[in-house]
Amino acid sequence: MNEIKNRILLAEDDENLGSLLQEYLQAKNYEAVWVTNGVKAFRHFEQFHYDLCLLDVMMPIKDGFTLAEEIRVINDVVPIIFLTAKTLKEDRIKGFKLGGDDYMTKPFSTEELNLRIEAILRR
Repeated sequence: MNEIKNRILLAEDDENLGSLLQEYLQAKNYEAVWVTNGVKAFRHFEQFHYDLCLLDVMMPIKDGFTLAEEIRVINDVVPIIFLTAKTLKEDRIKGFKLGGDDYMTKPFSTEELNLRIEAILRR
C-alpha cells in the first residue's frame, strides 16, 4: 500500500540551501517541489495542490512576504513557514500578520524544521 506523501512547495533562491532542503525533505518522505523565485512559486501554487509552503523572505522578482499575501488571497488555510535571514522583531511580526504559521531564521537546524513541519501538518 502506497503512503500518501505531503506535498511541500519550497521557494528558496539560494541554490545550495534549496537543493539541500529539497533532498532532506524528500528523504523525510515529503514530495518537495523547489522553485527559485516568488513568481515561479505562485505559478506552481496556482496549478498544483500543496499541503505546506516554505517561503524564503528575500527572493528576487517577488519576495516571500508578497508571495504569502498572494497565496492567502486564494487559499487561507495552507500552512506557511517563512525561512529567512531577517531577524528583526518587526519582520517576524509582519510574517505572522501576513498569515504565516511559523518563522525560522537562518541558519536553522533541518531536524528542527522537520519537527515544526510535522507539528503543523498534524493539525
